[in-house]
Amino acid sequence: MKTIFTFALILLLGITAVSAQELALVRDNDLFGYINKSGEYAIQPQFEKADSFSGNHAAAMKDGKWGFINTSGEWAIQPQYDRVKAFNSGYALVFENDQWKYINSKNETLSTPVSDKYYDFDNGVAILRSGDKIGLINTSGKTILEPKYDEIKGFNNGHAKFKSGENWGLLNNKGEVIVPAEYLEVGDFSKNGIWARKGESFGVINNGTFTLVEGADKIFDFTNDSPLTYARSNKKMGYINAKGEWIIQPSYDKVRAFNAGLAPVNEGKEWGFINEKGEKVIDTKYRDAEIFSDNGLAPVKEKKLWGFVDKTGKLVIPMEYDISVGMFGFLQSGSDKGFQNGLARVKKNKEWGFINESGQVVGKWHQNAEAFVDTSK
Repeated sequence: MKTIFTFALILLLGITAVSAQELALVRDNDLFGYINKSGEYAIQPQFEKADSFSGNHAAAMKDGKWGFINTSGEWAIQPQYDRVKAFNSGYALVFENDQWKYINSKNETLSTPVSDKYYDFDNGVAILRSGDKIGLINTSGKTILEPKYDEIKGFNNGHAKFKSGENWGLLNNKGEVIVPAEYLEVGDFSKNGIWARKGESFGVINNGTFTLVEGADKIFDFTNDSPLTYARSNKKMGYINAKGEWIIQPSYDKVRAFNAGLAPVNEGKEWGFINEKGEKVIDTKYRDAEIFSDNGLAPVKEKKLWGFVDKTGKLVIPMEYDISVGMFGFLQSGSDKGFQNGLARVKKNKEWGFINESGQVVGKWHQNAEAFVDTSK
């Protein structure tokens, strides 16, 4: 019985390992391919253009046409389209014969009531526009929210901002209103809190009630990583909780979000780190600093290059790298600049690659490299 159990456990772990494969888009010799987390080529560079995986499909170009490959590098959908967008919720937008349409992973077209402008699926829904009003369709192509709003933003944590008249609220991916359109501004949904603005007053929403944050003239989005978010008062930055209370008084010139219990703060021209009690844990002595990753390492900058410190402030990876800009020139969010699942994306001597938590280079350096993506999602 023990032998059967052990075999079943090994089989289960094997299946999990396969399903959790992460791949990163790289460019070498002006061709695009993909590496695994050991730094080995999972798909050799061979494509004229390509995008990162979205789930188990990635857009790639051959002979001037776009198609989609699977995680083995085989064509799941032959290159036949002029333009494509990434798969989301099981569908991708493709452009052919001067017309956009939705296709699934079998290259079958989804029938929808959309006749004018097409929008990507996101969290299982896509925007449906009729004249000047906006609603939602689902992945069956059915209308789940008749067009009646003026604007709907992208979904975050299963919720999206919507505009009705001059005011904003939040709805979920069923089209249900979670926060009524009663606010001139509203923040992204987070389990830790939602900020909003009424008139000139900034505050937080608790159980449908707006609570003013005394003195605040700007509040930034709560994340799912901390019960605190940062806010501004009289040109200084501090931190509030979801009840609208100042937990850390506004006394800093600049700040960033909490993660792993610490947050970067700026005094004058130097950065350091505080804990959620407002106590300084790492002295303000760096030219720049980004948020801590879940593994307890944070990027810090001296002069022009970045290294990584632990939560005691010890420099564990020397300041030898650049970390800021992606392959296509877009600035990354703070969490993307540090370690993700054991690896950090860095640049050295004009080449991009990945280092592990010991500072060792994984694989080799590349002409360009993008972040790893979990292809099982």
